[in-house]
Amino acid sequence: MKMNVLKAILVISLSVGSLSSFAQCKDWTWPEDKATAEEKNVLYGDAVRNKHYKQAIAPHQWLLTNAPNLNTSIYIQGAEIFDELADVEKDATKKQIFIDSLMIIYDMRIKNCGEEASVMARKALSYYKFNINGAKGAEVLPVMDKAFELNGNNIMDGLLVPYMQSVRISAAKFKKLTEDQILEKYDMVSAVVDAKIKKAQSEAKPIDKLKKTKDEIDAILLTLVSFDCDRVKSTLAPKFKQNPSDINLAKKIFGFMLQGKCTDDPLWLEAGEAIHNAADGQKDYGLAKNLGLRYFTMDNFEKAEFYFSEALALAPDNAAKAEMLILQGSMASRKGSKSDARELFRQAAAADPSNKDAFERIGDLYLNSFNDCKKMDSQADDRAVYLIAYDYYAKAGATQKMSAAKSNFPSKEDIFLKNYSQGQSIRVDCWINENTTIRTRD
Repeated sequence: MKMNVLKAILVISLSVGSLSSFAQCKDWTWPEDKATAEEKNVLYGDAVRNKHYKQAIAPHQWLLTNAPNLNTSIYIQGAEIFDELADVEKDATKKQIFIDSLMIIYDMRIKNCGEEASVMARKALSYYKFNINGAKGAEVLPVMDKAFELNGNNIMDGLLVPYMQSVRISAAKFKKLTEDQILEKYDMVSAVVDAKIKKAQSEAKPIDKLKKTKDEIDAILLTLVSFDCDRVKSTLAPKFKQNPSDINLAKKIFGFMLQGKCTDDPLWLEAGEAIHNAADGQKDYGLAKNLGLRYFTMDNFEKAEFYFSEALALAPDNAAKAEMLILQGSMASRKGSKSDARELFRQAAAADPSNKDAFERIGDLYLNSFNDCKKMDSQADDRAVYLIAYDYYAKAGATQKMSAAKSNFPSKEDIFLKNYSQGQSIRVDCWINENTTIRTRD
């Protein structure tokens, strides 16, 4: 290159540092030689618009030297110039010059125009982009830390996953962090994501991307720190016992134990209930459902019913609503309330007609009602429960269960003795009270 761009910009940076005191650059502040400044501004602006970035360097540097407070645009477009040049440069030495020049542009913008928090976030993202996989990878995290310190929960979403990637590189590749330090930084970025999710929910904005971000951050942590159930109980449980209102800690315990498949441990339930009860009107459908399922498997129907009802009220769509109604129906069936179970299954089918599971569950109720409904007067009448069970299995497309029901149909002799005929409509009484048609197994 004809000149060392980095040195030129560095000299500019040092020479103008005392001129500003964090002046704002939103308005145009022309220097004494306004005519030349206007000419240089047009020259470099045209070059940037035409993507002739190397041609933009000289007039742009003149403005940095002679009009550092001209307008924020000289720093915004200056960042574009060196970002684009660094992107395409193949020569490693020249590429590094462009990268270092880009960082100086950010520093000069802060010196001359203020806006430290937002500019530092942009600098961190660029520093990550160009250095994370190189020899300076360990230097990315301190820059990221500064950006997070300045911005707090207002940090741009695009820095959340890169922050955790920076933690990963610093820990795994450069061995710069202990496990406790990893967890501390994970706690910080997780708290930021949680705050963003809560804010988005309060403003009725979508949270799918933020939830995906949270999952990615959790996944990175698991590559750095091994959290089996024993470790959760030995390292996190004591802290949670001391401070059960620490919801971020409860969320980690809940998530790690869910991934570790140790949801039968009481600690998992304690953490989950703490999260649910602290949700402040922003309760989560999936969490309520999982808590209900756990209590259901424990035969704690009172608790299961509470959380199933909560989940039903939180169901985001008809498919989720049908899922919860089926679970409630299954619990009613377990308790021996067949009529209540059937009504819940019917509601599920109405909520989501594509969910055939509801029909299969009703078929199960009928199939298992033989002993409850038999009168021992006529096999044709007693076995009618299998006929109507078959009807519901057919609606569900449950072919194996259809075959099982058919094998228990009345025989031709059974219907002859009752003076019934094939295809005849009959009423199945008992608690069922529905019509079906006579068929035989043979």
